[in-house]
Amino acid sequence: MSYAIDVDIMLYASNASAKEHLIAADFLKQCADSNEICCLAWLTISSYLRMATHPKLFKNPLTPDQALRNIESFTELPHVRCIGEREGFMKTYRQITADVPTRGNLVPDAQLAAVLHQNGVRQLWTHDRDFLKFTFLDVRDPIQQ
Repeated sequence: MSYAIDVDIMLYASNASAKEHLIAADFLKQCADSNEICCLAWLTISSYLRMATHPKLFKNPLTPDQALRNIESFTELPHVRCIGEREGFMKTYRQITADVPTRGNLVPDAQLAAVLHQNGVRQLWTHDRDFLKFTFLDVRDPIQQ
């Protein structure tokens, strides 16, 4: 069984001033130490690189090199897979959003959900409750456990 991690968990783990920092950092360490297949969507990776380096989002943003090193240290693990859109993506996106009014901030969540669906990943670790709208996902929150 594989699982995916949302960008929010990665950002909490990188932001020492976030109240969720220690829990998220510990969770990512557990993921790194595990042998279970962990999937990171390219959307998640690019979102992390964008937000972790943004001075309006982080009190002490990471440098581009620090953020990229964080990603590389995780994606170089033998059990981590980078996944993205596949042929027929728009059909999948339309299918999973048919019953979910998708606009604004929900659009990138729907994109991630569609990528996960296409790649057969059903478990997502996130603190973002919006993913509960996509009923095929088994949404788990490491912050609230």
